[in-house]
Amino acid sequence: MRKLILIVVLGLALGALFGQLMMSVPGYWLIRVGETSVQTSFWFGLVILLAVFLVLHFGLRVLMRLTHPVSRFKVWNSRTRNRNAMKRTVRGLVALAEGRWKKAEKSLVKAADDSSTPLVNYLSAALAAHYQGHFDQADTLLKRAHLSTEGADTAVGMMQAQLMLDRQQYEEALAILTRLDRQLPNHPQVLKQLKQAYLSVSDWDGLRRLMPRLGAQQLISPDEREQLEQRAYRELIVREARDGGDIEQVRGLWADMPDHLRGNIELIVLYAEALVRGGQEPIAERLLRHSLKEHWDSRLVLRYGLLDVDASRQLVVAEKWLQERPNDPDLLLTLGRLSLRNAYWGKAQEYFETSQRQRPSGVVCAELARLYANLGEHNKSQLYYRQSVELLDKSLPSLPQPSEDKDVLGDGKKGKGKAKAG
Repeated sequence: MRKLILIVVLGLALGALFGQLMMSVPGYWLIRVGETSVQTSFWFGLVILLAVFLVLHFGLRVLMRLTHPVSRFKVWNSRTRNRNAMKRTVRGLVALAEGRWKKAEKSLVKAADDSSTPLVNYLSAALAAHYQGHFDQADTLLKRAHLSTEGADTAVGMMQAQLMLDRQQYEEALAILTRLDRQLPNHPQVLKQLKQAYLSVSDWDGLRRLMPRLGAQQLISPDEREQLEQRAYRELIVREARDGGDIEQVRGLWADMPDHLRGNIELIVLYAEALVRGGQEPIAERLLRHSLKEHWDSRLVLRYGLLDVDASRQLVVAEKWLQERPNDPDLLLTLGRLSLRNAYWGKAQEYFETSQRQRPSGVVCAELARLYANLGEHNKSQLYYRQSVELLDKSLPSLPQPSEDKDVLGDGKKGKGKAKAG
């Protein structure tokens, strides 16, 4: 209501202003053609000119439309087809989301030629064909998607790589993703798919090199990154050590390893094993000795006792550790073994027996049995052998065993059959 009142007031004001101009600015138009002349006031003539201009303008527009009926029809037809294509595309995408793959593929392909976004149609149709198991059709639709839109290489490549990963065609997927990674470094989706591909083909070297990039893009949680890095370095060290690879490559892996992984006990033990196999036991000894200062662990202690470097020096180092941990059974076992390497039979016996008192162990009993056997004390040796077997027997799974009153050479059912026959 306020707007209407404002418009009326504004109209009256403009009318009054126009009337005042007509009275204050007199004039006339005189048009003479031959013997004929027409005279009118200035303001009325101005109105006539404006009216003639408007009539000519709209008349020309109508005439232009009438002279190009075919082009106008084409535009109308194109718009109509585009609207219909959009409706089919929406129906196809809804069917794809609902898991109706056949209907989705049909609707999306039918609408692709008239759609303003044919790339979306063909990519979605390829996905629907893939879910139906029509892999050749899916590949054909991906090619049509590539041809439909300029600059669609990345989108088509990532879709193709994902479909190949789903089909377990890991090598082909990795080849595509490697090419995409060169073209678009640090693309988030490409990096995620690369991680999946590296894991699928067990490319641990590629995976470990990918981890910093995933972390920089915040595409992986800290826990998952540490877990995957640990797995990658573990597999690489084991592979190099198993295949008799160059020990310098193993040392290079350790040098490239993130600092937080160098404190991982499992990796330390694996690296020490690789150094021993590579003939670099002194380096393994330094590694274990320094690692035990930071991370005391029974696995490191036991591995230290199996080294054959400088037995007398190792024994001195281990006895210093014993001052801080006098009741550690694993350290006592290690001291016994180091004493054997130094030919200190009595000291070795003492360390083994002390370890056995702290924690009964089949391994320690076996060491004592072997030691007493070589010392000629066969009764003690047999005693510890029996204890070793008993302790190891406790760690075995509980399974049915034959009793003394049964035929241990035959099958129980056969035994019963023979009894009945007799």
